[in-house]
Amino acid sequence: MEIPVAHQSRPDLLGAMCGIAGIVDLAGRRSVPDGVIERMSRALYHRGPDEEGFLRVPGLSMVSRRLAIVGLADGQQPMANEDGSVKVVFNGELFDHIEKRAELRSRGHVLHTHCDTEIIPHLWEESAEGMFERLRGQFAIAVYDVKRHVVTLGRDRFGISPLYWTRQGDWLLFASEIKGLLASGMVTPRADRRGIDQIFSFAAMPGPVTCFEGVSLLTPGHYLQISPCNEGTPDPVIREQVYWRMDFPNEGEENPETDPVKLADELESVLLAAVDRRLRADVPVGAYLSGGLDSSMIVAMACKLKGPAINTYTVRVDDPSLDELSGANQSAKHIGTKPPIVQDFRASDALEMYPQLIQAAESPVVDTSCAALLKLAGRVHANGQKVVLTGEGADEWLAGYPWYKIARIMNALDSIPGLRVSDYARRGFLRASGTPQYPKEYRRSLEKAVGGPNAWIDSYGVLGLSKLRLYGESMHEYRGTPRPWQDLGMDLDRAKHWHPLNRSLWVGARVTLAGHLLQAKGDRVAMHSSVEARYPFLDEEVFDFTSKLHPKWKLNGFRDKHLLRLVAERWLPKEIAQRSKVIFRAPLDSFHLDPSPKFVEELLSEESLRRTGYFDVAAVRHWRQAYKQMRVGSIPRLSMEMGLVAVVATQLWHQTFIDGSLADLPMWKPDLG
Repeated sequence: MEIPVAHQSRPDLLGAMCGIAGIVDLAGRRSVPDGVIERMSRALYHRGPDEEGFLRVPGLSMVSRRLAIVGLADGQQPMANEDGSVKVVFNGELFDHIEKRAELRSRGHVLHTHCDTEIIPHLWEESAEGMFERLRGQFAIAVYDVKRHVVTLGRDRFGISPLYWTRQGDWLLFASEIKGLLASGMVTPRADRRGIDQIFSFAAMPGPVTCFEGVSLLTPGHYLQISPCNEGTPDPVIREQVYWRMDFPNEGEENPETDPVKLADELESVLLAAVDRRLRADVPVGAYLSGGLDSSMIVAMACKLKGPAINTYTVRVDDPSLDELSGANQSAKHIGTKPPIVQDFRASDALEMYPQLIQAAESPVVDTSCAALLKLAGRVHANGQKVVLTGEGADEWLAGYPWYKIARIMNALDSIPGLRVSDYARRGFLRASGTPQYPKEYRRSLEKAVGGPNAWIDSYGVLGLSKLRLYGESMHEYRGTPRPWQDLGMDLDRAKHWHPLNRSLWVGARVTLAGHLLQAKGDRVAMHSSVEARYPFLDEEVFDFTSKLHPKWKLNGFRDKHLLRLVAERWLPKEIAQRSKVIFRAPLDSFHLDPSPKFVEELLSEESLRRTGYFDVAAVRHWRQAYKQMRVGSIPRLSMEMGLVAVVATQLWHQTFIDGSLADLPMWKPDLG
């Protein structure tokens, strides 16, 4: 017998939720142990503080946490179709739900709410697993098909909304954050060194492995179907399937259009429509504004559609070489919107915020600017806003990173068939600077894993070199393996037909975008303050258009984002439209001050380093001093600075989730009340 859905809500704040969790009995239809789903829900409170909704049936419990954005008066979850045969909990936004709702009604479906969630059970009625191909937006979804007694988990194409799962004996648990799994009391936190190696390989956590043993991140564009035991199926079936893969045309078959005006018109049209869709909300929508090309374009279009009163937010870093406030003010003045709301960020703030950042991200974080974004999201929340637009995705789709240009130079060196001059140049540079290096075969294995030479191998390699100096004995087996690259799951049969630039774009989107910008720098830091970030450049139509472009419209000589800059000249001052890419970052030296902060000294003490076993104690001690003798701004110094930050972050992650005895810092613990 089904237990009725229970809701606990604040009547003035109802809406689309932003956190889900659940537990499935793989052995049949046993009752879920008391208190499990309630504890999982409490661990996700920050993702949806406005409402809590439960579904409890034999063998299954699910919960949603809502953040009031769409369908303020009637969007309670879980939601069902007319006869209750399909139940859904949902994290995210479906930006075309108004159009989908009209289509469903025209086919006889009866819908009762204004919330985007309600279209999901009706689409499942029509298409079952094929539903995922029809969804447009950012989402993590759990669907319970009552008649089949099957639970299906699905995640959006680009990895905006997170979804983790784990099997613990005869139980499968899922949640929007790993904290939700740990709070169940059924998952013991243990380190997975493969996940730590992903951090040192990519400065990101693209998955499917995580830093927690037995916990997987559902890959973007995938769904996981869970069929418990029943009379016809003596063993449970857990099946992961791809419903969408990032793809590009065969080399030479890209969009043949050569008229820049026509192409600029089309990009402008699809991007403006994407911004318009992401302005749909029953609460005010703000925007991040750095003063760079991407965020300025989004704000300019949002103001065109909504008027100039949109609140914008920016970070002022106290290092003048990293400060973006002047550019943000210039953009705001030209667009005609209010000056941005400014969040100051000092080196001391990085130290203060890092324990909170690691707790939010649930993995080591190498990029110190994530702490600045965590503080900025707090400022958005304090200002009474729940939704912000942001510019991630433009660099991924249109080759905005500087290493694409470096790769072009390296490829030119290799123009003589059979002679890899670039290899000699790299190895000669490392040898001259006294930096250890991997054997030639290692680079070949990485290239093989991603279909050939790739611009990101050198970029990620800056941090990756620190493995050779800092890894301890327990991590030695991971130093020279291509496994992290192989785990990315590139479709090599398709990739061999792509232009080489598009192969690099795929890696950037799969790793840096999904594993860093949308994770530690996106969803996790934003939702920690109950703020939802929306990404117009990650609109499906924007990707479809840019993916088909000839590479010259992405990287024209050494001009990155060429076509976007042509569009930007219509909307922004020329100096902003042509401004070189500036990667938002914060100082790395916050952790290397002399004297070092107390918690850093504790985390890097001989006792703490031996307790975790990840790093070589003598090497960490040596390089904490020796790196200071390296030339400031040099690649060898940057490699060691990043490596040492990664060591601190890994130790801090271990302290936060695994063993709270390393330092005088709080350990995250679930609310067991």
